[in-house]
Amino acid sequence: MSEPLISVMVVDDHPIWRDGVARDLTEHGFDVRATAPDADAALRIARTVAPDVVLMDLNLGTTSGVDATREITAALPSTRVLVLSASGEHKDVLEAVKAGASGYLVKSASAAELVNAVRRTAAGDPVFTAGLAGLVLGEYRRMADAPAGGAEPPRLTERETDVLRLVAKGLTARQIAERLVLSHRTVENHVQSTLRKLQLHNRVELARYAIEHGLDEE
Repeated sequence: MSEPLISVMVVDDHPIWRDGVARDLTEHGFDVRATAPDADAALRIARTVAPDVVLMDLNLGTTSGVDATREITAALPSTRVLVLSASGEHKDVLEAVKAGASGYLVKSASAAELVNAVRRTAAGDPVFTAGLAGLVLGEYRRMADAPAGGAEPPRLTERETDVLRLVAKGLTARQIAERLVLSHRTVENHVQSTLRKLQLHNRVELARYAIEHGLDEE
């Protein structure tokens, strides 16, 4: 029995670009359920079609893609947002990630890079154009050095901590499964359990948590 197709929604205010990306993804076997020209339509349509991945532009007119990302990830926790933007500005990247985006790709990426990024995003991996992942992790390190409250963190099991440490190092679920000699499903269960305990939403936020607590250096 074949795996279900990854469902995608493409959000961009340029119809030629929007339709071209949708067509390319369809040709590569994705289920492109909808497209949207602006943030308001994106949220409304996303609630209806509930895609696995929303491919989000940032420049959408009156309401930015950052705001749309924040609203979609809040309304649809199981939907992941991958930003596809012409901008590689550090400010834009950090704002998108803080709003809940799972990854950030610049529009100069090749079709193969885009297809791979959508697949990895659907699998729950943080995906960034080369050079941008270091920027995001660097910002998280800076935030970790800032004074914080003294609340006691939730307790993780030894295995959850092992998985979290490898997530912070950038390994995929399958790579973690191989490293720890576990099944892929078991790794995913540990990841979901850790997300619930820490009240986080995705692997990017897990990586931030691990960095804040020094787990990525062990």
